Formats: sequence, C-alpha cells, structure tokens
Amino acid sequence: MVKANTVSKLACAFLAPTRHGVKNLVGTTRQWERAQAIITSCDEIAGEMKKMSTGSSSQFDMNHWLLRLIAFIIDSIIIGIVAGIIWTFVILSLFFGGGFWWFGWEFYLGLPFLLGILELLYFMFMEASYGATLGKRVLGLQVQMVNGSKVTFDKAFIRNISKIFWLFLLLDWILGVATPGHDQRQKYTDRIAGTTVVSVKQAFSSVSTPPPPPPPPPAP
Repeated sequence: MVKANTVSKLACAFLAPTRHGVKNLVGTTRQWERAQAIITSCDEIAGEMKKMSTGSSSQFDMNHWLLRLIAFIIDSIIIGIVAGIIWTFVILSLFFGGGFWWFGWEFYLGLPFLLGILELLYFMFMEASYGATLGKRVLGLQVQMVNGSKVTFDKAFIRNISKIFWLFLLLDWILGVATPGHDQRQKYTDRIAGTTVVSVKQAFSSVSTPPPPPPPPPAP
C-alpha cells in the first residue's frame, strides 16, 4: 500500500502546474478587465468630444441665416418700392404740399415708420396665408410652427413685430443667435411665438422637397 505522504506529494506535483495556470489566468483576467476599463473610458471621452463638437457646429448655421438675410433683403426692396411710391405721391403731396420731389423732416421721420408698418403687415399676411414671403419662396424657405403645422396670424404677428424698426429686428436676430435654444433656426421672437424657419427646397429651385422634421421640444 502506498503511503499517504507519497500520494500527497504526487498529487501536489501533478496539480502544481494547474495552480500556476490558475494564477496566470487570474492575472490575465485582471489585466484584461483593466484594459477593458481603459478602453471604455476612452470611448466615453471620445463620445463626449464628438458630442461637444457636434453641438458647437450646430449652434450657428451660417448658410441658413445667410439665406434668410438674402430673403429679407429681397422682401425689403419690394416693400421699399411700395413705401416710396405711397410716401412720395400720396402723403407728401396731400398733407405737406411739398411736391413730388421735396423731402423735409417728414421724410426722415415718416418714411421709416411707414416702411415698418408695411413690412409688418406684408410679412404677417404672406407667412400666415402662404407660409413664406416672396423672398423666402425664392430662397426655398418656409415659416411653420415648431410642430410642423401652419402659422396662424397671431403667431405671425408676434414673430414679425420686431420688423417695425430695423434696430429691433437686429436685436431680435442677435438674441436668437447668441442665446441657447433647442432650435438654432429661431430668432428670439420665433421662440416666443413657437415658430421656426425651415428649408423646403434648394434656393432658386422650383422642385420642392419635404421639410425636415422639427426638433423635439426640450425635456421638462
């Protein structure tokens, strides 16, 4: 009969490589877990950097605002011609008696006021009735509610009230671009009215494309 201590020595000699293998396996597993944690951290950092990069590029869409500026210039030229005709041939002739080509202080005070009133009425009527002014239609832009529905007259009035005077409109644009919002296509009065401006087709193109879905509302 083999002695017990001899069997024990044989068993230990047989299991020794296994014990070393288990230790190596445990060490390798721990190293793998550490490497996996490092990889996960790097992925999270890369994701955050990508998110920050995407957010910073979407804060100011230069092309969108440039198209809106061009559209506004087109509409202002149209309104300016109408306002000039009304002011020169009707108001000055009837009330001030200065003739067709005489311009005094009434011109410098009254014409900007008349121009602001006409712009407000023009933009409000065109956007509530057709979804866009002539300038916006040429540039492929359309005004709509943030949920994609048609703009009503009261909302069109709110979003265009700043056009009553050019300084108010400039502040409206600056506040819309400089302050944070869930839709970077909105000027400040757009946020108050719940409206936005979207591209429905390419500029100077007659082929319409479906407008992009409106951005989701901010989380409560």
